[in-house]
Amino acid sequence: MPLSPPTPVTDVRRKTQLFALLSVLSNVAGNSALTHGMQGIGVVGNSPLDLIAALFHPWVALGVALLIVWTFAHMALLSWADLSYVMPVTAIGYVVTAFAGKLFLGEFVSPTRWLGILLITIGVALVGGTHPASPVTTPGNGRS
Repeated sequence: MPLSPPTPVTDVRRKTQLFALLSVLSNVAGNSALTHGMQGIGVVGNSPLDLIAALFHPWVALGVALLIVWTFAHMALLSWADLSYVMPVTAIGYVVTAFAGKLFLGEFVSPTRWLGILLITIGVALVGGTHPASPVTTPGNGRS
């Protein structure tokens, strides 16, 4: 049976899934690289000059670059999808971050944190099954 041609609804859903994935992966990788770099540097204090100097550490620079990618992907998502959809769906990043922290940074994740992660996962699954944009058209939302 041949596949049906894409519709505007399936196009938006695919585009949203792609950008949500990009948002989650760049956020998790960026924060992981940033953490790895900052832990390698050690305590830098609160001086702006010390924080600026930390930007030149390769892992910190990679983390910041990936978080810039996250910002752009997040901005794009919010240009067509509802905030009430984007935030819960991209919250799966918290789950992936916990696994990244445990696997790549050697962090201990307590049973209470794992329970919270399970609840986040359930919430993401519930919201992810809905349409990314509400059908209501309001002035200035770009959906007219």
